Amino acid sequence: MKSPDLEVNVLVAMRNVTDRVQGAAKGITDEAKALKARDAEVAAIEKESKSKAGLRSDVVSLYAGGEYWLYQYKVFTDVRLVFAPEQQAAFYGGDPDNFTYPRYDIDMALFRIYEDGKPIHTDNYLKWNIKGAAPGELIFISGHPGSTQRQDTVSQLTFERELVEPSIIEYLNRRIAAAQEFANRGEEQKRLVGSTVFFLQNALKAYDGRYEALKDPAVIAKKNADEEDFRKRVAANPEWQKEYGSAWDTIQAVERKAASRVKGNIFHRADSELLSLARQIVMLVAEVKKPDGERLEGYHDAELETLKFQLFSPAKIYPETEKLWMSTALKLDAEKLGKDDEYLQTLTEGKDIDEFVNSVVDGTKLYDVNVRKALVDGGEGAVAASTDPMIVAARRTDHLVREYQRWRHDEIESVLTPVGEKLGKARFLVYGKDTYPDATFTLRLSYGTVKGFPYNGTIAPPFTTFYGLYDRAASFGNQAPFDLTPKEAAARDSLDLSTPLNFVSTGDIIGGNSGSPVVNREGELVGLIFDGNIESLAGDFVYEDQKNRAVAVHSAGMIEALRKLYKVNALADELEGKQ
Repeated sequence: MKSPDLEVNVLVAMRNVTDRVQGAAKGITDEAKALKARDAEVAAIEKESKSKAGLRSDVVSLYAGGEYWLYQYKVFTDVRLVFAPEQQAAFYGGDPDNFTYPRYDIDMALFRIYEDGKPIHTDNYLKWNIKGAAPGELIFISGHPGSTQRQDTVSQLTFERELVEPSIIEYLNRRIAAAQEFANRGEEQKRLVGSTVFFLQNALKAYDGRYEALKDPAVIAKKNADEEDFRKRVAANPEWQKEYGSAWDTIQAVERKAASRVKGNIFHRADSELLSLARQIVMLVAEVKKPDGERLEGYHDAELETLKFQLFSPAKIYPETEKLWMSTALKLDAEKLGKDDEYLQTLTEGKDIDEFVNSVVDGTKLYDVNVRKALVDGGEGAVAASTDPMIVAARRTDHLVREYQRWRHDEIESVLTPVGEKLGKARFLVYGKDTYPDATFTLRLSYGTVKGFPYNGTIAPPFTTFYGLYDRAASFGNQAPFDLTPKEAAARDSLDLSTPLNFVSTGDIIGGNSGSPVVNREGELVGLIFDGNIESLAGDFVYEDQKNRAVAVHSAGMIEALRKLYKVNALADELEGKQ
């Protein structure tokens, strides 16, 4: 089954471009102009790389700007689903079990990549280890962790705790409540929002965990102690103090300035896929006329291929959910920022929110990929002449979106970027590279040990088995979300119930690592990451190996399920190298 808007990027090369990026701003004292110079150099590097190598090219900032690296990727867009279990089997235990352990999930999916209409062949692949990971075994995790804030200053973490997290939690709660009310109307409505509710509940639990971690005295004490040690070491060297000593105060001042627009940034949204497409079209036709280095992020030449792949995806958009998400978001905007909020008034032209939403969702033609392509091909003239209500609404608010982006760029990022570079350099001088950089959604290798942990007054086992799955279902009377699928119920007597199903390790992961392979010292696949335990949520800010655990599906459990639950022996044979 083709996945129309799924893109796979395979990292093939990396190159350090720190001197070139940092050198672009050398001697420029105006912070906004210095950042523009850096941005232009980054765009130039990406464009040169894309032109020469034909590969997707991203310049990645590490150590808060202490280093810049060019990552080059081979891109595949013909990605087809081969196997996926039922959602209930993959997400067994639902939201109550999410971010917990012990777990009993067959949370896996298999895709095949095609090129020129044929499955690709590669000599580089992970061999499947049928025995899987064993307690105490050394393992490695290769993946793309999202973002961490372990090197943020205490003032930045305070900003997150006091302003950002509470607002995002409120926003997520409102969307979940609206979606659940919609789902209660019928099976079709439940189907339409099911995956989104899962995503939102997952995000809410993650943000709740972040918020609790930021309120934890032990976490804050550690961050204060780390920062105090860093500042003392810098202050002990007069040259370092002169060069880097003011960085923490500068960041604190910038955070105060950013605080004035936090709520607008979070609540000025419409949560409409159609309006998002319209905004991208309006911006795209305007941005491509500018020199590459002066464009907004996301519209540089090196980024256009991916942008258009997403913009012209044939994936279906449903009017019912568009109305649900859009009306919910705009009503929350009115509640939090007032009915006279400039963004809201400009977008709706002062109309009743439901009336506005119904008119633009019912009236737009952007559901049709060909309409979107025609607007992009027609350029600014076609977009300016369009009477499509979504395009009109995007044009109406374009100046507000751009104004915020300019303000964020010139007033916030232009200061944080150079001061982040300063702290990155100071960290290298004080500690060397003993501490790895914060996660940036780019490839990295983590390592750890298969190991249980103390919890709830007892000890969590290193792995769970199919025995545990059936026990948990029986313990809850086979009631949702702890009910078995029909296949699971029917296959009980044919399964080897002692087969490991899930396991935990001390591997340092974060959101974004889901789907990461777990390999042993021989480079063989022994598991697949799908979650972390509740204690791992503090890992955005600190990592400790006593309770923080990565949760994975066991390779033996996956093969057992493929063969005996789903009867796909040919696929299992292929994975094991028997074909």
